[in-house]
Amino acid sequence: MVARTYTVAFEGVEGRLVEVQCAVTAGMPSFSVVGLPDKAVSEAKERVRSALAELAIALPSRKITINLSPADLPKEGSHFDLPIAIALLTAIGIIPDDTAEAIVSIGELSLNGSLIAVSGALPAAMTAAENERTFICPSPCGAEAAWVGGAKVIAPSSLNETLRHLSGQSIIELAQPGEVFSPAHQKDLAEVKGQEHAKRALEIAAAGRHNLLMVGTPGSGKSMLAARMPSILPLLSPTEALETSMIQSLAGLLREGGISRQGPFCDPHHTASKPAIVGGGRGAKPGQISLAHNGVLFLDELPEFSRSVLETLRQPLETGEVMVARANAHVRYPCKFILLAAANPCRCGYLSDTARACAKAPKCGDDYLGKLSGPLLDRFDLRVDLPPVRFQDLDGPSAGESSAVVAARVKIARDIQTARFAGSEFRVNADVDGATLEQIAAPCPDGRTLLLRAADRFGLSARGYHRVLRVARTIADLDGCENIARHHIAEALGFRMAGFAP
Repeated sequence: MVARTYTVAFEGVEGRLVEVQCAVTAGMPSFSVVGLPDKAVSEAKERVRSALAELAIALPSRKITINLSPADLPKEGSHFDLPIAIALLTAIGIIPDDTAEAIVSIGELSLNGSLIAVSGALPAAMTAAENERTFICPSPCGAEAAWVGGAKVIAPSSLNETLRHLSGQSIIELAQPGEVFSPAHQKDLAEVKGQEHAKRALEIAAAGRHNLLMVGTPGSGKSMLAARMPSILPLLSPTEALETSMIQSLAGLLREGGISRQGPFCDPHHTASKPAIVGGGRGAKPGQISLAHNGVLFLDELPEFSRSVLETLRQPLETGEVMVARANAHVRYPCKFILLAAANPCRCGYLSDTARACAKAPKCGDDYLGKLSGPLLDRFDLRVDLPPVRFQDLDGPSAGESSAVVAARVKIARDIQTARFAGSEFRVNADVDGATLEQIAAPCPDGRTLLLRAADRFGLSARGYHRVLRVARTIADLDGCENIARHHIAEALGFRMAGFAP
């Protein structure tokens, strides 16, 4: 007789159902795991043996074989411990067959039988719900897994609790979804003195999910402004929060008892490698661009990043997804984010400061920013030159708007876009293309004339032309205007042309 239960193997953010089969047959006493397991899965037999010993359950002196089917799918990670233990307990008659076949489980076992949190509980729970099975996971993972609608989630803290629940001795209540709330104190936009033009660009970028490049001397407030971007972003919708948390769960970043409605903010160092940014490595794990999905990816000191790393951003920025292809895995991850970048105008940083002009100007600026290719710069919707902040501005009182005031306007603009794109594949203005863009972003006659003149005068690319229309649509939404007027096009062009040729 072969006992069966189910677990999950991960392919990107997708979970594939794996049947765990256990056969106890006559022969030399042994315990083997087959089905293309990695080292962590092969070692599960020792953890299972010790956990069962803690429950005073002796393994039969027979040949025990665990098969993970399909056998050609790689099995990686320690989350196979619990399903292997359940299959074995079913094979020796402790757990009923029909009960074991009705569940999907994941969890790592410690030597004393307690369950340890593992990565991927959220996508695993979705797989269980799709297959109409109860999902069992370690107690720390229950709050995140319970976010999946339609999934019955059981979150025991040990193998003993799991056994008592499955045998009907002590039923565990269903886990409830948990939400992690960010601290009440956030960095406020009102703390930034001056740089009103850059604050406006930040607001537009947040409202329409547009990419923004800030260029300015050291100390002009680029990093300070970027750090305050999360304070003006609206909370994620339940769908967006689930999408983002699935990636974070797979990367093992959900450890606080639930998921967050706050959009992610990723700020990798400029020494980060290509796999760290794009994804890859062992198992083709998600990179920073996918961890920033529905949030912000901040690249400080942009020209200091490796040229090869920067060029790999071009396709994800355009398509909103990335394919991580490795010898043993081809995985697709979503990556729709705001690319927020900051750069100095030259290597010394003071090219634009007349009081401290660089002796090598303007060649040093051309050499430094020349590391950024034209196609990459073309993907920035907004560009801002930040002048040095005067000491008089620093000494005076803060007169700028608070993050709460700006966030309220951003939320209204996002709500307008949500209503506009209801039932379509688009969510924000930055996503729109094709006939839909022509329909929602058609400027007035004066605005169209201005845009055509600018396109002819400055040589706008087709991508640049469409990005100006998207930004103008967002500016009109912030103003509460249904139609795009000439001044909306003019402001969008002003941000497009700042600092660089299009």
